Amino acid sequence: MPRYTAPLKDLAFVLHDTLGITSSDIPGYGDLDPAFTDAVLTEAGRIAADVLAPLNQSGDREGCHLENGVVRTPKGFAEAYRQLCDGGWTALDCDPAYGGQGLPYLMGTAVGEMLVAANMALNMYQGLTHGAYSAIHAHGSAEQKATYLPNLVSGTWTGTMNLTEPHCGTDLGLMRTRAEPQPDGSYRITGQKIFISAGDHDLAENIIHLVLAKAPGGGEGTKGISLFIVPKFLVNADGSLGPRNAVAAGKVEEKMGIHGNATCVMNYDGATGFLVGDLHKGMRAMFTMMNEARIGVGVQGYALAEAAYQNAVTYARDRLQGRAVTGAENPAGPADPLIVHPDIRRLLMDQKSFVEGARAFTLWGASLIDRATRMGDKQAEGLISLLTPVIKGFQTDKGFEMCVAAQQVYGGHGYIEEWGMSQFARDARIAMIYEGANGVQALDLVGRKLGADGGKPVMALFDMVKTLCAETAAEPRMAGFTAPLKQASKDVQAAAMYFLQVAGKSPNDALAGSTDFLHMMGHLCLGLMWARMARAALAALDSGHPDRDFLDAKLATGRYYMARHLPATALHLARIQTGAEPVMALKAEAF
Repeated sequence: MPRYTAPLKDLAFVLHDTLGITSSDIPGYGDLDPAFTDAVLTEAGRIAADVLAPLNQSGDREGCHLENGVVRTPKGFAEAYRQLCDGGWTALDCDPAYGGQGLPYLMGTAVGEMLVAANMALNMYQGLTHGAYSAIHAHGSAEQKATYLPNLVSGTWTGTMNLTEPHCGTDLGLMRTRAEPQPDGSYRITGQKIFISAGDHDLAENIIHLVLAKAPGGGEGTKGISLFIVPKFLVNADGSLGPRNAVAAGKVEEKMGIHGNATCVMNYDGATGFLVGDLHKGMRAMFTMMNEARIGVGVQGYALAEAAYQNAVTYARDRLQGRAVTGAENPAGPADPLIVHPDIRRLLMDQKSFVEGARAFTLWGASLIDRATRMGDKQAEGLISLLTPVIKGFQTDKGFEMCVAAQQVYGGHGYIEEWGMSQFARDARIAMIYEGANGVQALDLVGRKLGADGGKPVMALFDMVKTLCAETAAEPRMAGFTAPLKQASKDVQAAAMYFLQVAGKSPNDALAGSTDFLHMMGHLCLGLMWARMARAALAALDSGHPDRDFLDAKLATGRYYMARHLPATALHLARIQTGAEPVMALKAEAF
């Protein structure tokens, strides 16, 4: 059975050495001293390793089942979920006014990585609940907040988001679910939603569905969409549960992965719903939940890669196969361990350098969210808006690729379910699709985010690269980081300039290169984070840090990424500059 160990040392290095959170001016960060964060992360890591991880493979095999109108989760899930709730992990970064602990979003993200890596399917139940909490917290009325938030924060109730319908996914303007106003101010919700993660289950007393629907007078397209709270059980004035609402799971989907999470077809048959926010402004409210979810899915991308990598390393050390070409390294045995072979090292270094870079990138992004929400910092808000599709799209593309690389280390055993590597790959695959397929993330990046606010956010990113390179120019040990980073930044700037030149007269030329640009941005951001981590590691070494092996490994891993992965920006630039002609050359009927 696969095992998982929380990467506590690396998390601490990113939080304290690289991001320097205790010296940050973000409110609440001054309380995050190393002793405090270590206590929180150590306990979360223990729960991840001891409670969630042992249920990952069994939950995958058992899956969820619809029985007599009730969705049953795998054995042990309810007890593990209750431990998460009882330990306050569902409330970590929620508003104290509703029972939350009020910690920064950054800490919720760091803890979330470990819970995802240990058992992605189980963690999704509380992850989606957090998204519902955030949407109601941002857009709900005072009465709605008082009614729903305390139980969502505690995990007594869970939440969902309902967007997709059988005939429409990304194009929500085609939505058919209807909301008919009632004399008492409520609405009757009628329609069908599909692919609803955690749509029904036996983990919580109530499920609070956030449902997009069209109310009369809203017009066509997304402008007519409103957001509604539709509880599984209606809530009485005193907070107790009332009658069952007219919403039910019609089916549990059979999926490639995340079998332990109930992905449901949800039928709304005149269910009672309550408007959240303004009428016909539902997309704005839902995007609060979706943007948070996209960061969460980006975490899934690298967290699963971390879990797969840990097991691949163990296997590569233990499995004897062949001899090192430079001479036997295990002369007393019949063969050398796999890890002596250069191609196995390549696979492992690909994984390690991606995971550690993505972790730093995501936690930096989480700190930007805290800066934006806790300080009203518009520059931080613009920058994380730019980076959200990159965190989601690039990290899930690469996360799946790294899970496959880990599987490859096992050879034939990687293809056998007993070893668990197949599950990591299967589970990781969905992250490239849901919460906005990665092609859509790329279109959003190029079509909307790149030129937002006159291009100030992307220019701020380029300035960060330039500043770091200038600040470390006198340090020869940084040359292996800054030289590739400068070139990558030039490549990304050249691609952005190309889009500016062609977008107006030939938008297909820009959009045909959108996925390449998404990956260029991902590599640039990971390169920037590796340069920051290298600077932090060198400073720690110079100050006499006792764990020199960890820091030396950090520097070697960073040099690998800069030498072997960052040059990919040149390839992506070459593709972008070919425009749309190679992509659109075939007529539709020729395929």
